[in-house]
Amino acid sequence: MREFFITALIDMNACLILQDREGHYVCITTLPGHWTLKPGVLPGDTAIFGAGIGARLAELKAGLSKPGDRAELEIAAGDDTYFEFRCRLVEMGNHEVYMMTVVIDRTEDRRRERLLRALLREVSHRSKNLLAIIQSIASQTARYSGTLETFLSKFRGRLHALSQSQDLITDSSWRGAYFRDLLKQQVDRYVQENGDLVRVSGEDILLTPNASLHVGLALHELVVNAVSHGDFLARRRPIEVSCERIETGFGPQIRMTWVEPLGPLGDEALVAARTARFGSTVLERVVPSSVNGRAIHRLESDEVRYELTFSQDNEE
Repeated sequence: MREFFITALIDMNACLILQDREGHYVCITTLPGHWTLKPGVLPGDTAIFGAGIGARLAELKAGLSKPGDRAELEIAAGDDTYFEFRCRLVEMGNHEVYMMTVVIDRTEDRRRERLLRALLREVSHRSKNLLAIIQSIASQTARYSGTLETFLSKFRGRLHALSQSQDLITDSSWRGAYFRDLLKQQVDRYVQENGDLVRVSGEDILLTPNASLHVGLALHELVVNAVSHGDFLARRRPIEVSCERIETGFGPQIRMTWVEPLGPLGDEALVAARTARFGSTVLERVVPSSVNGRAIHRLESDEVRYELTFSQDNEE
């Protein structure tokens, strides 16, 4: 059984120490590599673990008086390592009372706990940002909606676009989302049977989480406007969308371009189209300000052009 128990202790990454009532070491197994016992030196808490830890263990053990009493102590042993000391008085079959100490390496546990706390802080931070985005969208939607029905319709669409983008971000372990995936989400939802009429070129750039949410929102607005107020489906003239990295005086940036062809519009039709399409400030204010970028949004007699330029390493 000796080999069995020693193997089990090694697998548990644990060390077992047994002392008699006078504190003399009777047995010690699988001492952690962090500590060593010099040849010729009698084993003891101070001899093995040093004066500091030895004093803390002595104080801990002094508080145990009868069999069954137990106490625990966690020690940072340096080099980002942590050990838990579990001390307990036990009565053996010969009615002798011994002090049993189990030393367990908790380094990986503590590292996982720190990582989990960091992840929870990150989730909390991003959740607050997402709620702020939703609040902003609700406010802007309400400001430019004449009726409750209009507000609900627009707000639900925008909220769904955010939800889709957030799914992509989550699937990537919060790295962000690829531009073409963001575009495909909106195309599949609104023009699935005519997806060939939205052509994409340029790089498939991985956008930061913050940029992903807002670029996805911009693409939602553009697709909805095109379906609701455009004629590209009837004329079978494709929309051209591109995404590329560019160098500017502000450093490397990303530029997204949307070019939607229109049939010839007279002056009155052009004014009516601008009124219908430009009722929302999402494309011109909300999105560019949220990514610290700038936007150009023009409706001419023969096309709609939207350009969004923002920093490559943009983040909330």
